[in-house]
Amino acid sequence: MSVDSPRPLPIASVVDQVYVAIRERIISGELTRGSRLHQEDLAAELGVSRTPVREALRRLAAEGLVQMHTNRGARVADIQAADMRAPTEARMVIEPGAARIAAQRGASVERMRAAIATHRALIPDVQHSFDANREFHLALVEASGNAFLMQFAEMLWVSRIGEPIYARQVATPEDMHLDADEHEQIMLAVEARDARRAETLARRHLQHAIKRLLAAI
Repeated sequence: MSVDSPRPLPIASVVDQVYVAIRERIISGELTRGSRLHQEDLAAELGVSRTPVREALRRLAAEGLVQMHTNRGARVADIQAADMRAPTEARMVIEPGAARIAAQRGASVERMRAAIATHRALIPDVQHSFDANREFHLALVEASGNAFLMQFAEMLWVSRIGEPIYARQVATPEDMHLDADEHEQIMLAVEARDARRAETLARRHLQHAIKRLLAAI
């Protein structure tokens, strides 16, 4: 008796596809901040039932891109650039110090190097570039070898609410390349065990981020 070959796994479930479609509309601004998300309309537009739409909205709510209100449905989170200033300032306390410690201890930079390469390869894809950007910053803090710093950094990066703001900060491929260039300079300073330079470059990089945030307000 012949043995049937295993069926290939689907690349993405319906929920995954609906999730991607809705989040792309949020990031692009097609679904504006604070706008109501009608499950019935989204289901009809995407050609699916309400169930995958509901599950996709729950996932987006967990990421901070959607706000779910009891008896009032769902809305696109009203994210303003000003909302990102506090977490960026907190990162300015954590990341430059982590860069200094990483350089002093001669930490491996391979995770940072991989994140930078991925970042460059993904330009101008904002969504996945954001993921690579986050990966670099978490890799930098991890290189400090300090579990407490890593815990704080992960708390600041756990949500994706900064992604729409990131999309406005890196409005052009040139902006995205500049981000990757600054990451590379930080990495090279850590690799060279130049603690002062690593700390300075990390702080300067975040100062640039705050400057772009203020320009986006």
